[in-house]
Amino acid sequence: MESTKAPTGEIAERLGPVITAPRPTVDIVVPVYNEEQDLGPSVRRLHAFLAESGAFPFGWRITVADNASTDRTWEIAGELVGELTGVSAVRLDAKGRGRALNAAWTTSDAEVLAYMDVDLSTDLAALLPLIAPLVSGHSDVAIGSRLARGARVVRGPKREFISRCYNLILRGTLRARFSDAQCGFKAIRKDVAERLLPLVEDTGWFFDTELLVLAERSGLRIHEVPVDWVDDPDSTVDVLATAIADLRGVARLTRTLASATMRAQLPTTLRSALADEHPGVPKGMSAQLLRFAAIGVVSTLAYLILYALLRPMMGAFSANALALLTCAVGNTAANRLFTFGLRGPEGRMRSQFEGLIVFALGLGLTSGSLWLLENSAIGSGTTVELVVLCLANAAATLLRFVLYRNWVFRPGRGKDIAR
Repeated sequence: MESTKAPTGEIAERLGPVITAPRPTVDIVVPVYNEEQDLGPSVRRLHAFLAESGAFPFGWRITVADNASTDRTWEIAGELVGELTGVSAVRLDAKGRGRALNAAWTTSDAEVLAYMDVDLSTDLAALLPLIAPLVSGHSDVAIGSRLARGARVVRGPKREFISRCYNLILRGTLRARFSDAQCGFKAIRKDVAERLLPLVEDTGWFFDTELLVLAERSGLRIHEVPVDWVDDPDSTVDVLATAIADLRGVARLTRTLASATMRAQLPTTLRSALADEHPGVPKGMSAQLLRFAAIGVVSTLAYLILYALLRPMMGAFSANALALLTCAVGNTAANRLFTFGLRGPEGRMRSQFEGLIVFALGLGLTSGSLWLLENSAIGSGTTVELVVLCLANAAATLLRFVLYRNWVFRPGRGKDIAR
């Protein structure tokens, strides 16, 4: 496919280290053009928030991305780099917010790439909810939304009207399901960005929308965070000109997505990002382990509570079997949906049947541990039984994950695989 993408622009100058030790988890890019008034106060405020003990638990870097400013913006960026630890700056000779983000993200070594507008209209308390799903591997892209339920927004009627109309246009023309394309508060995993950014053609304000539409069309998970957002009355953005440019971008992207070449390219180019590829780890296992562990914690707690409630009414073996059977049904259903992404009725009964076989193996492990406890000199009592059952259940959980992944929910066994 012959690309019509404009040059992304090369970084003309860089202040601060390209690679830092230790490697930051998150690189927060602040794109700027002629922002000599807001840049200093905003970056200092963001730095103070990130540096505050306990406010943000991940390693971070702030990168000021200056796209061809003609005022003192680049000079101020240099002052901030010298003043604040963890701040770097890059300068491009060509204008374009999308161009600046593309260049800064492409050269970053962080695991998660984020950006926010320099006016910091979005409450910084939303930063952790934005980043956490990407660090855990649950989501691929995350966006702040001023239109999602729970968001609290203060802005004029003109901007509100234009924003809502624009997002309605995206839904009608590009079948977008995300609620807010324009909020300057987004993040993406580095491995996903490496596959997605080469396909994004726009270098200006439409960059955000194009990135999100391509991500959605490729089956990537987009996490939305309702934000508290206060409009900046001194913003220099020309709303009308930006809206017109965005509409042109919608028309171009509609034509691009309609091409057979792009339809064929998206699944092979971008869906590989879902593999969560790590050296030595099978595809998808990292994210699956996190979801399986979360379900396992809830399931184990429910199992122990049920056992403790049932134990006074029946023997240890009967209480163990009933508690384990009850939790096994829920555990299988939850892992089918959330850990392995299977939806729909097809294969559900088979999964439950095979899950019961896995349950039987777990029952054997836990019942065997109870038998050994009764025939040992360790002693008895509910507390001791619960400790022993915890250890046995941990072994059963490891066995369950192996069997779930390689047998019960093995890819290709059903036609209802969602991802």
